[in-house]
Amino acid sequence: MVGELIHLDNKHISVDQMTMRGDTFHLPCGECTITLEDVHLQLGLLVDGYVVTGSASSTDWGVVCYELLGPIPDNINGGRIEMGWLRDTCPEPDNDSTELKRIRYARAYILEIIGGYLMSDWSQNLVHLRWLLKLVDFRATGELSWGSAVLTTLYKEMCGTTRPNKVKIGGCLSLLQSWARFHFPFLCSRVDHPYTFPLITRWNHSASYVGIPTSLENIRLLLDQRSELEFQWTPYEDPAIRTVIPYEFLQNLNVWHVKVPLVNYATVEMHQSDRVLRQFKFRLPIPVAPEVFDDEHKVDLLQLHTDWPRFWSHYIEMWENCYDYIPARESPIVPELACVPEYMTEEERRRQIRAQRE
Repeated sequence: MVGELIHLDNKHISVDQMTMRGDTFHLPCGECTITLEDVHLQLGLLVDGYVVTGSASSTDWGVVCYELLGPIPDNINGGRIEMGWLRDTCPEPDNDSTELKRIRYARAYILEIIGGYLMSDWSQNLVHLRWLLKLVDFRATGELSWGSAVLTTLYKEMCGTTRPNKVKIGGCLSLLQSWARFHFPFLCSRVDHPYTFPLITRWNHSASYVGIPTSLENIRLLLDQRSELEFQWTPYEDPAIRTVIPYEFLQNLNVWHVKVPLVNYATVEMHQSDRVLRQFKFRLPIPVAPEVFDDEHKVDLLQLHTDWPRFWSHYIEMWENCYDYIPARESPIVPELACVPEYMTEEERRRQIRAQRE
């Protein structure tokens, strides 16, 4: 049972109705989850790129900071520094700044985004310097699959928070929040503003909360009553949304469908695309048992000096050959036939039979 709450418009949306197996939510209408498609379109991050991995240790992090940022932090704790120090020590350059100062500022700015927004940890104010090692050459930085790295972190945090004793969650919670708003429109605030890209920017504007339930009991009731018919499996098919998505983001849809492990340094999580095929407009068969990564979840960055590319070489090879791991896909004839009959309840089967006859 998912223990955390999804915060929609600063209101607590209980997801007690969603059991969680692997990294997917179980609703009365089927399984769903945040996918590579969501992170690609919501955040605008590259998905089809090289794995974000490498060394997470250094013999002297101070030297690394000096070479890449200029100043050296007074306090480096386990390879982590305070983001407040970044803001205070690396101010925005002016028009007369040298190219070197601009580059160093860009590194500090990206480092703060990674630690404070995209892949935040429970501290909320610390960022690991392993990310700085990925910002040496911006050309190489732009070829990394930052989208899959962000999703890997969020998956791990979502899995960890299902345990009853967990009270905090890290990762890109704005992505989780925005995903819920797009897929649960009956629980979403009203925004009278055109869609913009990346799609997560839609929530940067003022919103109306009229008609949105505030009590936990009413929200649970709405989820039970309306999620089956009103859950949006493919919200990005809306023409108003489709028109704002840049052309290049729609050129390789296959990368969204791959069922492969996602690797981010010490973290490995499975992209269970075969269990949420309805989110890609495909018919859902009865899925095979989900991948179990219990042993992988025990691995963390505390294993210092680990050669992560070698440690996860098998999973990284799968990612590099990800197009060999696309589930069988079948387009439904009509929306009512989005799942094979064996997957649904008896009442839903009768509805499908009526649809077939029609």
